[in-house]
Amino acid sequence: MPLTGGSSRIACAIAIGAALGGGQPVARAADSTASELASALQRKYDGVKDFSADFTHAYEGGVLRKQIIERGRLLVKKPGKMRWDYSAPEPKQFVSDGVKTYSYLPQDKQVIVATVPPDDQATTPTLFLAGKGNLTRDFTPALIDAPAGMPAGSRALKFVPKARQPDYDWLILVVEPGSLAIRGLVTVDAQGGKSSFFFTNLKENVGLADKEFAFRIPRGVDVVSASSRP
Repeated sequence: MPLTGGSSRIACAIAIGAALGGGQPVARAADSTASELASALQRKYDGVKDFSADFTHAYEGGVLRKQIIERGRLLVKKPGKMRWDYSAPEPKQFVSDGVKTYSYLPQDKQVIVATVPPDDQATTPTLFLAGKGNLTRDFTPALIDAPAGMPAGSRALKFVPKARQPDYDWLILVVEPGSLAIRGLVTVDAQGGKSSFFFTNLKENVGLADKEFAFRIPRGVDVVSASSRP
């Protein structure tokens, strides 16, 4: 699902977003090894059935050397459902109903439709949000210093995918040491562009309805299949 600056940003945005939010505190998180912390995050992620959050997306660099800040609202429901509603500086939507994904940029008057791959092909980070994939199985974790701009006292894990990915080389997750609430996600794409996502107003297991993830194609737009794109 593309974003301003390329499809890799939306992929990285939802990489491990299903682990967002509160939950029970994890004992001695500040003293955990990278593997232990990754395992704790995966256990937390497994217990999140749905969530909502506000997000801020900052992007800088890339081929065009541009800087962009975008804001919006995120909804997620396992298995396979997610909705990104961008509100500023321009509206756009990225929706998955569990079977198809829809990328809608009103200014382009176009909707791009793609099929969600089967579980055994779910290697892209977008699908962690949909309840597919595993942090400890699919990535090698390492503890690092929290990136600049993240909340004081945060812990950061760098995840390198065990299988080479076309859209990114690694991901950084920033978490609160007590609750393991994920507050930030950072990645660098193949063009050298850096994406940073900040999450606020997180609410877990709120009972989101399936209708929240139904996408109606607007009148007067072109519909393009992702498989038919050059």
